[in-house]
Amino acid sequence: MQDNAARVRSFNRTVTQRMGVLQEAYLGHRRSLGASRLLWEIGRGQAHAAESGTDTDTDTDSDTGAVAAVDLRSLRARLGLDSGYLSRLLRGLEREGLVDVRAGVGDQRVRSATLTVAGRAERAELERLSDALAERVLAPLGEAEQEQLAGAMAQVERLLTLGMVEVVVEDPGSDAARWCFRSYFEELDRRFAAGFDPGASIPATADQLREPHGFLLLARVADEPVGAGAVKLHGAGPAELKRMWVSESVRGLGLGRRLLRELEDHARRRGATAVRLETNGGLREALGLYRSAGYVEVAPFNDEAYADHWFEKPL
Repeated sequence: MQDNAARVRSFNRTVTQRMGVLQEAYLGHRRSLGASRLLWEIGRGQAHAAESGTDTDTDTDSDTGAVAAVDLRSLRARLGLDSGYLSRLLRGLEREGLVDVRAGVGDQRVRSATLTVAGRAERAELERLSDALAERVLAPLGEAEQEQLAGAMAQVERLLTLGMVEVVVEDPGSDAARWCFRSYFEELDRRFAAGFDPGASIPATADQLREPHGFLLLARVADEPVGAGAVKLHGAGPAELKRMWVSESVRGLGLGRRLLRELEDHARRRGATAVRLETNGGLREALGLYRSAGYVEVAPFNDEAYADHWFEKPL
């Protein structure tokens, strides 16, 4: 553990120096890394809202008309920033005329931010400078070394993201839980040849997934839900795994295996002696995960319309 910690610290020192993080003006362009990142994230949030057709605020920008605004609470959670530090960064960007911060129409405590015309131009310049920095990092290396470095960086990013995932017990009626269930149903509908109708499947209602009847685990990254799994409890008998889903944005990180392990641990602590589940052969990744995690295929134990594989694992 000590050796690994030393490697992490050495990596951090190298990266902060090579990427210019130690400089007062990040990328040699007037402002700190924190302020630059905040400017970039506000722009990304606006672009995402515009693409998805969602908007967190109905205010308009005097220069451009209707503009999607970014909720500062979600922004602070995503970046892991202290509220006081976030406010100081925003005030600096406001003084430069790059950001417009407004209180919500219905609730003055809810604030949102948009980039001004000048802010969008500055973000475009930040993109150009960031691309130039990336090119300078790669330039001294040969083609094979560039591929090796880029691949290593991608792997580090995946592992760091996995380390940021928080898995907690969540009320199955919460907005985040319902969003995960909707995403799960929509994916099944896309992947099943005949589609998927939740009404034709064995139900797993919110009441069935609340203590003492069951529980739901929710996975979040920076306050954004990225996965969920639920269990129906039956005393000392086998528990039933239900509604396990991981967002495509974090697949390949090992989150499904971690979520499955935590579901099993919670079920064991609540007295379950085994876990069983049903699934569909079209979900090849799920079949592989369950088999590699020690689940054994058994005879059908229910009449789930969409199942063609049934599994069980002793705890």
